Amino acid sequence: MDRRAVHEQWERDRATFHALVAAATADDLRRPSRGTRWTNQQLLFHMIFGYQVVRALQVLVRVFGRLPDPVSRGFARALDAGTVPFDVVNYLGSCGGGMLAPRWMAWWFDRIIASLHRSLDHASDADVGRGMHYPARWDPFFAPYMTLADVYRYPARHFAFHQQQLTLGA
Repeated sequence: MDRRAVHEQWERDRATFHALVAAATADDLRRPSRGTRWTNQQLLFHMIFGYQVVRALQVLVRVFGRLPDPVSRGFARALDAGTVPFDVVNYLGSCGGGMLAPRWMAWWFDRIIASLHRSLDHASDADVGRGMHYPARWDPFFAPYMTLADVYRYPARHFAFHQQQLTLGA
């Protein structure tokens, strides 16, 4: 994994987020996004949450990656079985999180990115190569098996996908 490239992508996403928030009007933020049930403001929160979730996912990889393979496979199957409740929580969580003022979202995003930079800098090569099974039905960017390197690359893909759904300035 090219750590520098991951760091740089995170910084590009952070700068993009700040630019989106700075340019958005109140009307822009209330406007429905494209292809989701969220407003632009709710979708912006969801884009941040894609980065936030990496903090939890990296802990899971570090734990389940050390356990026998059937343990993480069973865990992923159990989570996949809960896809419907997950989808509801994912939707409602972003509805609620979307009530945050955009400036607070930007502040929180800065803190998440800083935390991820520190985490990636301190991860050993063995850690980055360790992996586990994932509930691939939960997110189109989850693979059935992901290493910590994959998890670190996940939020940028999630961010770019949802950025295309924003209708800011439309």
